[in-house]
Amino acid sequence: MKSLTGALVAVAMAVLAVPAGTAPAQASEARASDAVAMLSPFAANMAVSGSTSTPVGYARFCEEMPAECGNGNGRAGRVVVNEAEFRQLQKVNDEINARIQPMTDLDHYGEVERWTFAEDGYGDCEEYVLVKRRELIRLGWPPETLLITVVRDKKNAGHAVLTVVSDRGDLVLDNQESPILLWHETGYRFVKRQAQGNPDRWVSLGDVLAPATVGRAK
Repeated sequence: MKSLTGALVAVAMAVLAVPAGTAPAQASEARASDAVAMLSPFAANMAVSGSTSTPVGYARFCEEMPAECGNGNGRAGRVVVNEAEFRQLQKVNDEINARIQPMTDLDHYGEVERWTFAEDGYGDCEEYVLVKRRELIRLGWPPETLLITVVRDKKNAGHAVLTVVSDRGDLVLDNQESPILLWHETGYRFVKRQAQGNPDRWVSLGDVLAPATVGRAK
């Protein structure tokens, strides 16, 4: 199956009818007639089920940096992503993947699990995710569509990625892969993620084998 990035090259897409300068937050839940055509019949958003446990690393992160947690707006919805906005997502993904040097929490802090903003330039998967989410919110992306997500990767190890809930499907920003892919193209097993509009609540994505830790360097 082609990646979303490859499909963007292969398919000529109509630009959304959103005025120049409109922030992604203002474009959320656009009319179907305004939306870019879906590039895959499987480009759906993930189904979520009930509440599940909060990752230990996230809970500790919130204790240490309470201003970065909570403050949910109670909204859900999907952000409309046109060509320019997709390029912005890819730019943020690439820049932060290059900016942070991979290092496990054990090597970095002498701890199995610690979530931070990688201020010293080193981190594992959660650091990449936290910095990407913060940067996209700063750029005007609606926070309820930017969800920290726990998966099992291709080696069955615990891993964290950033999911963007969009009109094209759930897009995955990853430090293990450069291209932004639709969730079903990653080869990952999706375990849980933040609830839309309530970032301190976590919801199940169907894989009951939740990893004890999610930190993994590139």
